[in-house]
Amino acid sequence: MAKSLGSKNVGLLRLVEERSLNKKIEEEKKHKREKQVPYLHKDCIANILVRLPLDSLQRSRFVCKPWYNIIKNPKFIDAHLHRSESVLIFLSPFPNESLYPFSMASVPKDMPNTVSVELNLLHPKPIPIFNHTTINAPRFSVQFLEFKNDKSKRGEYSLSCSGNIRATCNGLILLDNKLKNGGLVVMNPVTRKLIALPLGTLSRPHDESYGFALIDSTGEYKVVHLFRDELRYVSCEILSLRTKAWREVNGPSFGFFNRFVDGPISAIGGLHWIPQVDRSEYVVSIEVDKEKFHQIPLPRSSRTHDRIVEMGGALGLVVHEDVNHIDIWILKGFYGEVWTKYHSITVGSIIDMVPLFSLRIKGDIIFKRDEDGSFYVYDFQHQDMRKVEMVEGCIPRSSATYLPHVNSLVSWMEVNLDMCD
Repeated sequence: MAKSLGSKNVGLLRLVEERSLNKKIEEEKKHKREKQVPYLHKDCIANILVRLPLDSLQRSRFVCKPWYNIIKNPKFIDAHLHRSESVLIFLSPFPNESLYPFSMASVPKDMPNTVSVELNLLHPKPIPIFNHTTINAPRFSVQFLEFKNDKSKRGEYSLSCSGNIRATCNGLILLDNKLKNGGLVVMNPVTRKLIALPLGTLSRPHDESYGFALIDSTGEYKVVHLFRDELRYVSCEILSLRTKAWREVNGPSFGFFNRFVDGPISAIGGLHWIPQVDRSEYVVSIEVDKEKFHQIPLPRSSRTHDRIVEMGGALGLVVHEDVNHIDIWILKGFYGEVWTKYHSITVGSIIDMVPLFSLRIKGDIIFKRDEDGSFYVYDFQHQDMRKVEMVEGCIPRSSATYLPHVNSLVSWMEVNLDMCD
């Protein structure tokens, strides 16, 4: 009995010694590897990671915990946002699909990883593929167009929805919520994080307009809803993502709006609308932080194919002076500023070219022709208008509605950047 117990003690001692030796060997190997790999300060690593395209950055989160912590830092996300080029986001109908009930099991076979916005709202946690939730609504794929070197390439989010995209801001999109209770959805299509917002005042589809903006000084996101009431007055309500509740505010003066033509443009701390299709002499603007409306006279009357766009933070007006001549004016603020002529395009312009947006980084303006839906880019550096080549098989519908957007990791959650290390 004593001999058996002694043998067990010897075996246990040998096991402890072997484990201790193995641990020591592993520590020596780790120390040797660390000596071979040069030490890089986290600021240096962040400076490298911030230059990666978004898809590479997403994968880099899982390399190691220090990289994950860097990439999820709000200061890093903000820095990456300011280096990211703008795109056009749009909805594309699924092939051979129309109005019909769909469920998780109805995802197309060639798009197995597609996530439904509506089903994600109903079931935030993973659910069995044989769930019986159905939604009677047409379904669209959320996609984007990126422009580079006079070529346009179509990108996918592997995301489907039934509601229209109402507005965009900093990589977030504002969607109609097509579930029974209605309302809106704010979502980042890259991270797929979303939040449901309550239903506002009901209005006819063509008698309302939504804007979505960030107040830089507070980090607060606001949704602005303009709608024509039963007396034909244009009223306004605003929802802060802090409170998730609608508040009525004083709307624009009577007669400011003839009709809601396009969605508003976000620039110089406000949202801006052209109030009629042709011969508009002013824009209607709201300072988002003060929630105050203004009527800003235009330097030239806006015609059918003219638009306002955001240009480097300023408000830009792109007007066709004649068949082959386009002038670009900019306004840098609400107070103490006047419109100044920024540039004239005298080569390659066509009367039906509609300006869609200005590239955030390069600054070029993207146009779309009404006649055939083709895209053109005006290069300010070379003062040249060139047709954009569409990558084969990636041409979206000419009738698609495009909104300026930027792919980012931004969240609507309030974060004080000064507190982030």
